[in-house]
Order: sequence, then C-alpha cells, then structure tokens
Amino acid sequence: MSARRRLGARWRRRRPLRTRLALAAAAAVALVAVGVCVAAFLVIRYKLYQQLDQNLTQSATLIAQQRNYDNEPGVLTGECRFLGAPACSQIVPADPADDPSKPYLLPVTHSTRLVAGGKASPYYTSLTLQGRPTRMYTTHYGKGDAVQVALRADIAERGVRQAAGLLSAVGGAGVLLSGLGGYWVSRTGLAPVARLTATAERIAATRDARHRIELPPGPPGREDEVTRLAASFNAMLAELEKSVTAQRRLVADASHELRTPLTALRTNAELLARADRLNEAQRERASGALARQLREVTGMVNDLIELARDEEPQPLLEEVRLAPLVAHVVDAARGHWPQVPFTLQVTPEAADLSIPGVPARLSRLVTNLLDNAAKFSPPGTPVEASLTATALTVRDHGPGIAEEDLPYVFDRFYRAEKARALPGSGLGLAMARQIAHAHGAELSAERAPGGGALFRLTLGRN
Repeated sequence: MSARRRLGARWRRRRPLRTRLALAAAAAVALVAVGVCVAAFLVIRYKLYQQLDQNLTQSATLIAQQRNYDNEPGVLTGECRFLGAPACSQIVPADPADDPSKPYLLPVTHSTRLVAGGKASPYYTSLTLQGRPTRMYTTHYGKGDAVQVALRADIAERGVRQAAGLLSAVGGAGVLLSGLGGYWVSRTGLAPVARLTATAERIAATRDARHRIELPPGPPGREDEVTRLAASFNAMLAELEKSVTAQRRLVADASHELRTPLTALRTNAELLARADRLNEAQRERASGALARQLREVTGMVNDLIELARDEEPQPLLEEVRLAPLVAHVVDAARGHWPQVPFTLQVTPEAADLSIPGVPARLSRLVTNLLDNAAKFSPPGTPVEASLTATALTVRDHGPGIAEEDLPYVFDRFYRAEKARALPGSGLGLAMARQIAHAHGAELSAERAPGGGALFRLTLGRN
C-alpha cells in the first residue's frame, strides 16, 4: 500500500462516520454543481463566438458576391470602430511580391498566403486591433487571393466575462449548499444509527436490556435499511432481555430451592459433629438423612447445569436409533423402581427409526419421563411406554394432572400440590422439554383417558 493510501485510510479511521458521510455527500453535489457551471460556461462561450463567426462568414460571402476584379490587393475598408459591422477587410495575394505599397491593416501570416494559394482551408483568428478584441476570418477570394474580414469582439468578450462571473457565483453557492446539504443528510440519515449507538452505550453502562430504539412510523415492509437494522437490534434486545430474565429467575428459583436442603445438610452435619452424644440408632438416622440430602442437592445441581445448556453442541450429534435406546432406559427404570411394572411397545415402522442427537441427553429425557411416571404410580400399577414412527408416549395410572396444573408442569421448580410431599426438585420435566426442543421435537402433557397422566414426545418439530 502506498504512503498516500495509508494516509487516506488513517484519516478515514480518525473521522466519525457522520463527518465522512457529510464530506462525501457534499463533495458529490459540489462536483456536480461545478461540472454543470463549467459546462454552461463552455456552451455560452461557444454560442457567442459561433454567432460572431457567422457574421464574419456572411460578411466574407457578401464581399465575394460584390467582387470587383479591378480591386488590387490591399485594404478595402479599414475602420473597425463600430460593433456589429464588418468595417475591416483586405485582399491578400498568395505571392508576397504582389503586395501593395501601403501596409496591411490586419496581420498577414504564412497561413494567409496558403489560403490565398488554395493550399489551406479558411480559418478564424482572435487578435487585438487598435486596443480592441477582434475576431478575424480568412477565406478564399478568387484564384491566387484571400480575403480577411474582422469584427470587434467586445460584445462576445463581455458576454463571456459576465457568464464566467455569474456561473462562478452560482458554483460557489452550489458548493456552499452542497456542504449544508451533506451535513443535513448525515444528521438525518444517521439519526437511527446514533440512537442505536446511544442505546447500546446505555445498555453497556446500566446492564439493562429493557431499552429499545424508537422506530420511525411507517407501513410495515417498506422500511429502509437503517430502520431494519434498528428493528433487528430491538429484536436482539428482546431476546437478550428474555434470556437475562430467565437466567435471573433460574438463579432466584435455584437459590430458593437449595436453601431448604442446604439447611438440612448443615443441621445433620452439626448433629453428626456431636456424634458422641448420640446413640447408634440416632447416628445411623442422621447419617442416612445426610447421605440422602447430599444426593438430592447433587442431583439438583446437575439438573441446573443441564438446564443452563440451551442447545446440543453440533460436533456431538450422531444418528441415534430410538428403539434400542428406549428399551435400555426402560430396563434401567425397572431396576430403579422395582415396585412399578414397566411395559414397552414398539411399532414395526419405529423399529429402525433414528434421529440426529446426543445419546446421553436423549437417555436423560426418557429417564426423566419414566421417573416422573413411576413417582406418581401406585405400587403394582404399570407405566406404559409406546414408540411409533412419529412419537414416544409415556403413561401412568396415578392421580393424573389437575387441569389448573397443566400449563405449568414444564416450568422450572414447579411442583403441583400432590407432588410436594414426593422426592424431587421440580426440574426433571423442564429439563426433558429443553432436551426435546434441542433435538427438534415437542414434549406435551395431557390427562390420560381413564385416569393418569400421558406425556407425548412428538418427533420432527420444525
């Protein structure tokens, strides 16, 4: 990169976008204004001299038509004091030896001799005669002669000067207006960007994602690029606010739910610290309670870690066959809940069904559904799992889900009135739905016909 380009790049980096846009707009408009003025000046100058040249041509034609063959070379008319009248004319021979004794009024050059001899084309010349601007035309005048006709060019010169002055003033005004226009364009065009920047800076300073950029009124679908950028930024802020709110609610709920088991842990730990004052049965009871509470807290912390993951990492995805996975999880549930019989039905079209996913996470989803069903099932009543080509269902024959609890069963830490005396943290179903969404599926709950609850995992959600 050359030194000039590096200097230009450094200058652009050090100038605000508004300044660069204003200068660019002003330079573009100024260039157009100056170009128009220059073009207008050239046209006016051309037209003025074209009219003067036409008068000279007419005068030369008139002299040729009134030609007197007795005319000797020399000055025909020698006064150029009058504007608009070709008072200056002279005949010039091709051979300098035929020149008259009296000097010529108009300048005679080698080009004049060539025109007289028929060796060159007629031409126009601008000169100063008697202190006045003059325009001269040299053309053929019979064989071996040329005629020169001159007119004062005061009017044309004055018109050119006046046009130059007027157009210079117009061009200067155009440059000034272009500067003002560029400043106005930069302010109005970048106003949404300025609001976006101010909002971003306010959010960075206050850490409050509730701020929004005010969008200009207008019909939807006809916004400009900057307005669409502001709308996208507002949408991003809405998602950020939702995420921050969910995170804060999760932390608050986790703090609330962990307070009770941690208090029980501390109580049992303090009790075991005075084990010498307890009998054997009390020590065993306190030790068992401590171990049970440790497992509960550990499970809750693991659940919170799982819930903090919004989606599955792409590199870990693989094709997972659902039928063997569900069968393995059902077998594990039979060992964990020996008092509850589990049944599994797989339709023929689902025997080779596979989806992209993470096997461990899918196993966790099915385990949570089976554990939830077993927890609410009376001893001896079955938990029925069924896998088809489109869905996995898990049904129990317990008390079912109350109508008022249905909208909240997948909320974090939500526990229905009937479930508050049962073990658990209220995170299992929330985690199951999150895993389902991460795998492109939908998990729903409903009241089963004849009693009990039915959870349906619908595959292939878009």
